[in-house]
Amino acid sequence: MKKVILILLTALILLPTACSKGSGQRRAADTFDLALVTDLGTIDDKSFNQGSWDGLVQYAKERSISHKYYQPAEQSNNAYLTAIDLAVRGGAKIIVTPGYLFEAPIYIAQDRYPDVHFILIDGVPHSEDYSTFRTGANVVGVLYAEDQAGFLAGYAAVKDGNRRLGFMGGMAVPAVVRFGYGFIQGAEYAAVELGLAAGAVTVNYHYTGGFAATPEVQTMAASWYNSGVDVIFGCGGAVGNSVMAAAEQAGRKVIGVDVDQSGESSTVITSAMKGLAHSVYTCIKNYYSGIFPGGKTLVFDAANDGVGLPMQTSKFQSFRMPDYINIYNKLANGDIPRMEEIASDGSPRVVPVRVTRVTEVR
Repeated sequence: MKKVILILLTALILLPTACSKGSGQRRAADTFDLALVTDLGTIDDKSFNQGSWDGLVQYAKERSISHKYYQPAEQSNNAYLTAIDLAVRGGAKIIVTPGYLFEAPIYIAQDRYPDVHFILIDGVPHSEDYSTFRTGANVVGVLYAEDQAGFLAGYAAVKDGNRRLGFMGGMAVPAVVRFGYGFIQGAEYAAVELGLAAGAVTVNYHYTGGFAATPEVQTMAASWYNSGVDVIFGCGGAVGNSVMAAAEQAGRKVIGVDVDQSGESSTVITSAMKGLAHSVYTCIKNYYSGIFPGGKTLVFDAANDGVGLPMQTSKFQSFRMPDYINIYNKLANGDIPRMEEIASDGSPRVVPVRVTRVTEVR
């Protein structure tokens, strides 16, 4: 009996020491070199998070690098910083943050974690009050030529026989505005090529004021379709889902945004894509190659495969791959001037149109 008691006492003495050691040291299996902190939504959102995650996962699997994603508890700078802190404590060497909502959090995190490298997708770091913009040596900002992606979508839509178009954006932030005026420019370019009469192509143009799927958005999209609109470019996150729902009821068409959204609805005829996976993959590869472009903002456009249409899954009637390659090469070679100006209110009135008639819907 004394022997049994002695063994139990020995175990009790050793137990706290063992627990202390386990909590004080992190096993290698618990660390992750690559991390992504999601914006609103999850990594299977068929949009920004998923596109960025795909690029990270591709590189990680090719090189057998540990990786993990973290989802903030809410949409706030503090919640984003908390998620970033978790990733850092989890051993992340590189953290990918998809979306302009990370601009202010990364402005803080770049100084808080100088040994961690950040890839900020669709934005550049700035203070919360926008008074100071600064990209640290451990940060690379990634922007896209949304106007070129929108141009391709508008051009293809008109070339494919559509004459009544709609653009339904979310908030009038620069990226969405660029998509919109590029869409108009592309429609105009195609209309001129086709020799259409003035006003032959029309565009209903509207910002919903948010990025959520709402009954109001679906109702407006339905009214556009009922008035004869052929296809609507749903450009604003879940706004596109409301447009798709309306299109399914009306038997009309939708243009997706950011990633290939053909799997979301049979109504999606094409998508104005950003090369999210490609740009994330490229930046991570640069880091491991010792050429991380810290302190810079990179722009991915037609010249470096940063934008495009998913021709393999597009449902065009007459617009074919040779047509796409021809117009894409013109963009890539700079034969088609980019429109740099944006009206302060996000208005498409800055677009010089001769054939296409634009109606802003309030």
